[in-house]
Amino acid sequence: MKISIITVVYNNQSTIRQAIESVLNQSYSNIEYVIIDGNSKDNTVSIIEEYKNRLGYFISEPDKGLYDAMNKGIQACTGDIIGILNSDDLYQDLDVINDVMKQFNDDPKLDILYGDLVYVKSEDTNKIVRNWKSKMYYEEFFENANVPPHPALFVKSKVYNESGLFDLQYKLAADYELMLRIFKKHNFNSKYINRLIIKMRLGGATNQSFSNIVNQNKEILKSWKNNGLNAPFYLMPLRIVKRLSQFI
Repeated sequence: MKISIITVVYNNQSTIRQAIESVLNQSYSNIEYVIIDGNSKDNTVSIIEEYKNRLGYFISEPDKGLYDAMNKGIQACTGDIIGILNSDDLYQDLDVINDVMKQFNDDPKLDILYGDLVYVKSEDTNKIVRNWKSKMYYEEFFENANVPPHPALFVKSKVYNESGLFDLQYKLAADYELMLRIFKKHNFNSKYINRLIIKMRLGGATNQSFSNIVNQNKEILKSWKNNGLNAPFYLMPLRIVKRLSQFI
């Protein structure tokens, strides 16, 4: 069974090599690696081109932002399973994809798999700052302010085919909206594994400013409404409590 891993990048020469090698050095052999570059102006493209003969697909062109680039990547994938690795991130170890694919191979009915994520310091990826521990999905999962860590999420290609891609009206919470949609509005079979999948460097668009955090929360509430769902009144306060608990 083939897995496609997507990395989208723009002007990230400092960490793109580590992300690439994190994928290409995995012990699982049947990996299609798709890289979507947003027409970088630094040395990102030249670094990627060093690995070009080992990539399944690579394009460098202007896009409409992060989620547009992710959609391009999904549409370019030919794998049975699709995962997304951000250009700042890396897999916990070289057996991550092998362990992920074992779950899908052992259970042909499995559609969605996710695990855990840690935030690490940019200059030292062994220094954990925040621990995102997830849990098995249940009916009130999102109502209780839970959400799978998107970089630690893997889905069958049919999930995108049946539920759609990232909705570009969301600038900061399209990943949240997508997961809300695929978990709560579709009858996909999902599984959580108690395994660290991703090391994620601190940063990211949402956490770059207080206004971004506020705007992301507004988009999260909007995503509930647009999907015909009712967000509980305590959702946002509980999200704050759960986020703070990840630092403990």
